[in-house]
Amino acid sequence: MTVAPAALLVASPLAPTATASPSTTRQKTPPSLQPPPKQAVAVGSGGAVSSVNPYATQIGIDVLRHGGNAVDAAVATAAALGVVEPYSAGVGGGGYFLFYDARTGKVHSIDGRETGPARMRPDSFIDPSTGKARSFDQVVNSGLSVGIPGTPATWQKALDAWGTFSLSRTLRPATRLADEGFVVNAQFRAQTEMNESRFRDFTSTTELFLPNGSLPVVGDRLRNPDLADTYRQLARHGVDAMYHGDIGRDVVSTVQNPPMSADAKHLALPGLMERSDLSAYQAILREPTHTTYHGLQVYSVAPSSSGGTTVGEALNILENFRLSPADTVQALHHYMEASRIAFADRNRWVGDPAFSDVPTRQLLAKEFARDRARLIKSTTSLISPLAPGDPRNPSERSDPGAGSPEPYEGRSTTHLVASDRWGNVVSYTLTIEQTGGSGIAVPGRGFLLNNELTDFDFTPLTAGVPDPNLAGPGKRPRSSICPTMVLRDGRPLIAVGSPGGATIITTVLQTLVNRLDLGMSLSAAVAAPRISQRNSTTTEAEPAFLDSPERSALEGLGEHFVLAPPAFTPAPEIGAVAALEFGSAGRVTAVAEPLRRGGGSAMVVHETPA
Repeated sequence: MTVAPAALLVASPLAPTATASPSTTRQKTPPSLQPPPKQAVAVGSGGAVSSVNPYATQIGIDVLRHGGNAVDAAVATAAALGVVEPYSAGVGGGGYFLFYDARTGKVHSIDGRETGPARMRPDSFIDPSTGKARSFDQVVNSGLSVGIPGTPATWQKALDAWGTFSLSRTLRPATRLADEGFVVNAQFRAQTEMNESRFRDFTSTTELFLPNGSLPVVGDRLRNPDLADTYRQLARHGVDAMYHGDIGRDVVSTVQNPPMSADAKHLALPGLMERSDLSAYQAILREPTHTTYHGLQVYSVAPSSSGGTTVGEALNILENFRLSPADTVQALHHYMEASRIAFADRNRWVGDPAFSDVPTRQLLAKEFARDRARLIKSTTSLISPLAPGDPRNPSERSDPGAGSPEPYEGRSTTHLVASDRWGNVVSYTLTIEQTGGSGIAVPGRGFLLNNELTDFDFTPLTAGVPDPNLAGPGKRPRSSICPTMVLRDGRPLIAVGSPGGATIITTVLQTLVNRLDLGMSLSAAVAAPRISQRNSTTTEAEPAFLDSPERSALEGLGEHFVLAPPAFTPAPEIGAVAALEFGSAGRVTAVAEPLRRGGGSAMVVHETPA
């Protein structure tokens, strides 16, 4: 069997026959490599894992069954997602890691966000020939969009602080998966097809994800021996292989000289990254955000992500009202208004705290939330873009003037949750930004590079108003990631998170409102139709909501709904939740999406018979 320079595609017996080429060999996929059965809900004990993919979830469960804890399982699951969800996450990206330590009862977080290179400046996205901002499309598919990866450093920091397995041991299952391959499903093919044009612009990406020059066929087995070798290097040499070694050397070379195809439809701009940027990178232990909601404790990640402050502020606003399942129209109206207000404040105040004086404590203050809640009327919707408030000087009136337009943010990313028999819990969101990241694969390494630097504002959102999210050297672009935990009396009740760019915030918020205020089960709260208001003139909605009676009632209050754009696949979806809920006597309910993103995978170590 001949292995291609990057991926190897092995055909299913159901796939159309074709003549074998030097880069592919068609053979029956062994039964042992078929994906584990999918289920959206699992109930039991001994630990749990939920993610978007059954291969990854099964690897996490296997780690728990072999004595690993929730952190070990989370890192192993994340590494597996780098194999089977390579367009959403991987060692070329970053993320945020939230951990509940059962021994101490404390919640901790790691900021593993990508950073701008030392040569990056606030005007790095300005075209010097025109004096205007470059287009998003020109930047995203280029080295200029690539931030310093934080995922390997996040894995190592989490394992060093709270894990029981070595990095080498946690990477073994994903290494084997990359070597042996996974069965291509309809979603993977659809995501490849969505990105085919830009993938073909780069020789390395074409070799990796368009083996034999064609889209992968559903049912075929896709191997990634290059990624397996990358994982082996990380296992042998630790994360120094990325930040001080050969992997990092190849990353920098690729960023500075993107491997363009001869017939590429665009010329990729070179990036600013140097090897010294990699050696300077640090994943940061940060205090998580904290607020309370009807007596429950709510934790998430702090800036550089805006997720924790924005969800927290919205919950604080909603605490001033009584949301009831008896009046879902008013509950949804208040949910949208609270989100609209919190996004107005987020866009003005949140950035990297190393570069801006971010008023995190004030944004989460109950007094500020009461002030902002006074804007909400039960009879009419607010008009966007709404002006931000000043959390340092709360008053009954917002700052005068129009608010900022919503900045662009890619909608990919992936999320996982894990728990163990000792009561530890992880909620972890990792990303390469939009689906397919920058579109640039590192030659011979088996992974895509992120486009996270497009999360910076290319120019100030509002003229004359300070913008905390302009680019800068060593700066982390603002994120919307918000892995979240809800505690009751100091013990975990819910762990939740989602991919989806800025819709991550509204997805987590709506799921919590559905569960905590509207009395839905966690699985129903996840499956319910979603809407996303982010201080825009329109509110995005999934098709099921647009067909609901609540739509016309809310339109009567002044809302304007539009169909949500495609995110992970051509389907109009918002978010893709993975969540856990904890009961008595060690009982845990693991929940994944039943349909979105092709349906997720929830498993427990010891399943309770139905």
